[in-house]
Amino acid sequence: MNRRAWMDVALGKTKATLVLKHCRIVNVYNKQIEEADIAITDGHIVGIGTYQGIEEHDMHGCFVAPGLIDGHVHIESSMVTPPGFARLVVPKGTTTVIADPHEIANVSGLDGISFMLKESENIPLNVHMMLPSCVPATEGEHSGAVLKADDLETLKDHPGVLGLGEVMDYPAVIHGDEAIHDKIELMRQRMIDGHAPDIIGKPLSAYVAAGIMTDHECTKPESLLERVRSGMYVHLREGSATRNTETLLKAVTPEIIDRLLFCTDDKHPEDIMREGHINYNVNLAINAGLSPIDAIRMATLNAATCYRLKDVGGIAPGKKADLIVFDALEKVEPKIVYKDGLVVAKDGIPLFEATTSTDQSVRQTVRFDPDQLDFTLKLKSDEVRVIGLIRNNITTKTLTRSVRRQNGIYLHDPASDLLKIAVIERHHMTGNIGIGLLEGFGIKDGAIAMTISHDSHNLVVLGSSDSDMVIACKEVLAIHGGIVLVRGGEVLKTLPLEIAGLMTERDVKEVSKTIKEIKDSMVEMGLSPMVDDPMISLAFLCLPVIPELKLTDTGLFDVNRFEHVPIECDKEASL
Repeated sequence: MNRRAWMDVALGKTKATLVLKHCRIVNVYNKQIEEADIAITDGHIVGIGTYQGIEEHDMHGCFVAPGLIDGHVHIESSMVTPPGFARLVVPKGTTTVIADPHEIANVSGLDGISFMLKESENIPLNVHMMLPSCVPATEGEHSGAVLKADDLETLKDHPGVLGLGEVMDYPAVIHGDEAIHDKIELMRQRMIDGHAPDIIGKPLSAYVAAGIMTDHECTKPESLLERVRSGMYVHLREGSATRNTETLLKAVTPEIIDRLLFCTDDKHPEDIMREGHINYNVNLAINAGLSPIDAIRMATLNAATCYRLKDVGGIAPGKKADLIVFDALEKVEPKIVYKDGLVVAKDGIPLFEATTSTDQSVRQTVRFDPDQLDFTLKLKSDEVRVIGLIRNNITTKTLTRSVRRQNGIYLHDPASDLLKIAVIERHHMTGNIGIGLLEGFGIKDGAIAMTISHDSHNLVVLGSSDSDMVIACKEVLAIHGGIVLVRGGEVLKTLPLEIAGLMTERDVKEVSKTIKEIKDSMVEMGLSPMVDDPMISLAFLCLPVIPELKLTDTGLFDVNRFEHVPIECDKEASL
């Protein structure tokens, strides 16, 4: 990198390596559309104006904007490794992501994080990793690893590490837990991401005072406003199951827009291919009435400012030549994507390949005794706590329902909307199985089992019969992790996820096709219309830091009380 040579190009003394001619530049600094050329050398923008290049690409008056930034994503949720993920999102215009690898860290610990860091090298996507802060998410459940501050310190100075990932155990922060505060203190001079679903008032103040800088868990406009007032940055999230962007846009005003950015958090490949990635968030905002430049600014400059990324987020001298080219300001659909001044995607097609290492430390991770599978639910009362789904959200309701019993054993009623759900510990052969009931999922005949269950990623299974649930779990073990759908005693569909039980090296189109087939089969099995993405909805039923009622391998967990609770309850309970 020779900045003196850049200056010679900027001054017009020498030709740029590449010049994009006749651009309509989206200037996110002054919120103007400017007609000019973009001069590029060494993969960086060195001048805006009228330039000549050794190579010239005529944009013919197309709009050119900075590459888009996802402010918070778990790459593992795409079910493909970082190279495959890049092939998914780069054609959609995303050139930078802030990634939290806590999914694989909960399975494989430091080996998992190191795998993600290595796989993120040499791909046309800027991947900035946030060290996972909560492995496991809470005490009282069993993940594949436990990471303390001393463990994180070994990776703190890795060039791919940006800061501390979402601090999900917000009660531990607020109550002064030493272990979580050791991690915050370790990363005090770095970015520290938050995760505080709609906490307000003094608890929020304490959380921010601890050093938390962002939150992506807002579901209500008033919560967004309180976070901005408290000095936080807020992500407007649009994933596969959790879709908060349109609701939160109601709170957006010119006075606060600089504190807002976009993220996907968890989005399946089929949805990315069909809808888009961060450009989908941008287009939602535009359709809701936000000016296109403001929407693009949220996806570029705001995110770069939040995460202190000096070389991306705008089109200006010294910035990386990460650029998207599109036809209409009212709908951002990139037709050309540049990364470091090179064309890496065109007309939605990636122009690069994806290869994954054969690292064995993140394979063969599913361990449980299939002969110990027993989903018998013993009850002391007919009145039970039931997990209730909420549309478009990973939050749940705590319901009270009357059920049938025989000799103290739960009997499934095919006419009811209740399904049995179980979480099997799959890391250490403990034999733990947590069992509960779920309302609102809708399938009437069959079972689905997955090694994706946030965030400990034990084996979660949901079904209308114990026999189908057992078959599904045994098949997951046979394929070393993944997703299995069973109906009437027969395995209908499988998606092997051989890397930590979370990801595969298979081509993303194959993965997307299989996911769609699984979803379509579940619709035939009676999947409720309120379940937008059955796999993400099921996976988040196991995360005991998202209200209200969740299930772990050690039983039902009341997030509001932050403790395990029995499945039985009194008739007069009002929950």
